[in-house]
Amino acid sequence: MSLVRSAAMVTLLACAALPLKAAEIKGAGSSAAQPLYVALSGVYAKKQPMTLVYEPSGSTDGFRKMRGNTVDFGATDVALTADQRKSAKMLCFPTAISGVVPVVNIPGVEKGKLKLTGEVLADLFARKVVKWNDSKIKALNPGLALPDLAVTVIVREEGSGSTFNFTDYLSKASPDWSGTIGRNFRVVWPDGVTKIKGSSGVVAELKKTSGAIAYVDYQYAVKNDLVSAALKNREGKFVTAGRSSFSSALNNSAWIVAGTYEELLTNRPGNASWPITTSTFVLIPQVSENPEKTIAAIKFFTWGFIHGDGAVGKADFVRLPDVVQGRIFGELTTVTDTSGVPLKWSLSEVLAQM
Repeated sequence: MSLVRSAAMVTLLACAALPLKAAEIKGAGSSAAQPLYVALSGVYAKKQPMTLVYEPSGSTDGFRKMRGNTVDFGATDVALTADQRKSAKMLCFPTAISGVVPVVNIPGVEKGKLKLTGEVLADLFARKVVKWNDSKIKALNPGLALPDLAVTVIVREEGSGSTFNFTDYLSKASPDWSGTIGRNFRVVWPDGVTKIKGSSGVVAELKKTSGAIAYVDYQYAVKNDLVSAALKNREGKFVTAGRSSFSSALNNSAWIVAGTYEELLTNRPGNASWPITTSTFVLIPQVSENPEKTIAAIKFFTWGFIHGDGAVGKADFVRLPDVVQGRIFGELTTVTDTSGVPLKWSLSEVLAQM
């Protein structure tokens, strides 16, 4: 499989020996989901001839493009509510678990060594703490040499699910943040922050800016060897981001108990839980105007649930619990064509694609 990159588009070509008529699926949205779909499509294309074209344009754009029927699926890092699903006539389901990570570029500071609380993290992004040797940061890091260096705050410019989950956590951790900036896909940032489009753009800006802090999805931190901070979680434990700490948050949620995947995974209980654990979601039409494309998308994602655990782990995501997958399989059978006829696909057919 070859990877062709342009400024805002990632095209995944199944393999060099594709038959002339390979299924093409177009998606757009969450930049956090891009590494996951790259990994899954690379394995899936060896089983089924296909081309996946995915544009990592941000969660709000994924919703907009899906609503405008310009893609076969959208991707977002925040689940739609029942009312939103009904209004948009979309099915929304998760594909994997991950997390958002604060990352820094501070001379002499290594991965996981900088400790922050939610309150101090909120003060940094609210521009209330503007130097790295501020007393609030020094109190949390008595053994760490912190320079007299200005803090440069880097945030996402466009509407982003990463921003929603990050600001949701800050709203839970800091009453001041909740009462002023709040949570959303795009918030009104204080003066003096640097706004950059896309996760890759944020990474590039962070790397070249001494004293910078930003937030990115875990996969971008790992891939780009970024210095991530440890966070104090709900139980008062300092933890670092990773699959085990994401799993702890997941295991202390209603996802496990009842398959309730609408519940946000930020600030969950558990000694090992990462406080900004997240999921990424897919949007497909509840009533498809292009059944062939919708079926191709459904088969791709259901194959990922059944056979894609290796690819999910390799991409540094966490697989969904069985109870959640079971709920998704049931919901996918409710998708129809414009005549109200259920789409013709079967789980047994996907199971056979080993």
